[in-house]
Amino acid sequence: MVVAQSVAALVSYVARCAIISPDDRTWAYNRLLSALRKTGPAPAWDTVDMEGFDLEAVMAQLSAAGVEAGMDEDTPSGHDRIETELMGLLLGRPSTINKRFHELRQTEGPQAATDWFYRLCCDARYVREAAIAKNVSWTTPTAWGDLEITINLSKPEKDPEAIAAAGKALVGAQYPACHLCVENEGYYGRGAGAAFGAHPARQNLRVVPIELGQEPWGFQYSPYAYFEEHCIAMSAEHRPMVVSRANIARLFDFVDLFPHYFVGSNADLPIVGGSILSHDHFQGGRHEFPMMRAQADATVELPGFSRVTCEVLRWPISVLRMCSTNRSELLDAACYVTRVWRTWNDQEVGIVAYSPDGTPHNTVTPVVRKHEGVYELYLALRCNVTTAEHPLGVFHPHEDKWHVKKENIGLIEVMGMAILPPRLLDELGAGTLTRNEIGQVFAGVLEDAGVFKWDDGGRAAFERFLQSL
Repeated sequence: MVVAQSVAALVSYVARCAIISPDDRTWAYNRLLSALRKTGPAPAWDTVDMEGFDLEAVMAQLSAAGVEAGMDEDTPSGHDRIETELMGLLLGRPSTINKRFHELRQTEGPQAATDWFYRLCCDARYVREAAIAKNVSWTTPTAWGDLEITINLSKPEKDPEAIAAAGKALVGAQYPACHLCVENEGYYGRGAGAAFGAHPARQNLRVVPIELGQEPWGFQYSPYAYFEEHCIAMSAEHRPMVVSRANIARLFDFVDLFPHYFVGSNADLPIVGGSILSHDHFQGGRHEFPMMRAQADATVELPGFSRVTCEVLRWPISVLRMCSTNRSELLDAACYVTRVWRTWNDQEVGIVAYSPDGTPHNTVTPVVRKHEGVYELYLALRCNVTTAEHPLGVFHPHEDKWHVKKENIGLIEVMGMAILPPRLLDELGAGTLTRNEIGQVFAGVLEDAGVFKWDDGGRAAFERFLQSL
């Protein structure tokens, strides 16, 4: 009886959220009973009390029943697969959701479409609002403005060497090839003991097809969002991350589709890249980061690009902000600056473009947003060179800051939001670190990652690069 009550409550919830029609309640009830190996009793809709409905508690009750019925193993990942499977059974097919999204975009505009799709992903428990709410966040005033700090309690800390190894994973060695592939849509997931290791349950994932650069990409939301409407765009083809002219152009395509969102690409090299280098993808959302509020320190003349304004930002990471109403010229300017940077060497400040064996070290982290017809492009200059003193990277968090941050400084951190490991919560509780101290250390982390420091030598070196443009 308890299981039946929980099933009826979940069905009533998804009907209230318009995930199903009220006319589909009996079908949904029976569908869930079948998955849980139950045959009754009849639904008692009149006794369902939604006043104090707790989605997480109901899902926990149902996953426990699923374990008892032999649906999956009695482990956290086993329970998660059961819970995701049950919700996935009630969610509309991808074709239905895609049709609704594109209808809304055509009739009411892109913001109406993303508003609807984001709410659906939250209601369907793909965006894990309950887990996200556990994250601890605050802002810290620093010399670079207010930085945003988040202690991530949803996902484990990633090791830089493991990230680099994942980027070299063989294509086709496993299915899905990675966590970002569009083939994850509806995938059951697997535990750590399975071949190729653990893979999260994705039965309630829905990917909206979009076109970027005249090729198929997918659009979805991040299940463990770090900021408002944290979304992901990923190539339909599993291929390595790359910062190229074609992909910078795709960033512009994205903000043309969704002008209320920013979008950015992680760098395409280990150490300075993101956590998944094996799949070409972008991240975006509806958030203004500290970097976007940074003041201009200097204006840069770019010969041949008269319709593009270019500024050096007062920011610990070395960033150029380039703006124009002319998309084509801004793209040309961005590619020109990137091309020059990729071959730039400056021994005085430790910048090395290539190793003797030809391994590249210079790249950029590009970010684009659009406001009232003006494209705003940020190019963060990155270098992943290593030395005996700094084996994880010269422009990577230095060892004296690893107690706070050892992971790669990717797109989100570049823009001024720290994603920090759960272990710091214990140190806060024990009083060995304060929130202000953590924020100041993160400011130092960004300073470490900046290729041109804010001292006389660094300013002179930045000027040498700018003069080369």
